[in-house]
Amino acid sequence: MEYIAVLAPSIVVGLIFWFAMKSIFNADKSERQAEAKAQAEANLKNSGPTSEGPAAK
Repeated sequence: MEYIAVLAPSIVVGLIFWFAMKSIFNADKSERQAEAKAQAEANLKNSGPTSEGPAAK
């Protein structure tokens, strides 16, 4: 029973750290996906054919 009392705080701190890191990585992944989507939309909008501008002349 002493082993549980000794190891429990370390296990709890380890689990808290693991959950915190997992949430940080998930947030970063979501942010990267959103940024890539916004960049793709901006590229599509800027590279589309236009009827105005120097190329049309």
